Amino acid sequence: MDASRFIGRAPEQLTLEERRLLGGMWIALEIYTPATLPLRRIEAVGESAAACAMELRRRQLDPGIFEFVLCLGRP
Repeated sequence: MDASRFIGRAPEQLTLEERRLLGGMWIALEIYTPATLPLRRIEAVGESAAACAMELRRRQLDPGIFEFVLCLGRP
């Protein structure tokens, strides 16, 4: 699976097929604060929360400002 197709997209904007593909995967979403927009975007996809954190660090993003969510693969 090409995770880059999900980066920068809001989970709510994914198609049913895309949600199915993410089933069992973890995604990283920036934690909402008044300084951020309410629209949250996927910033990392991985097989574990730790894999998402490593991807965020690779992109020089602070994993401490993200939450990690397990995708269930259904809407």
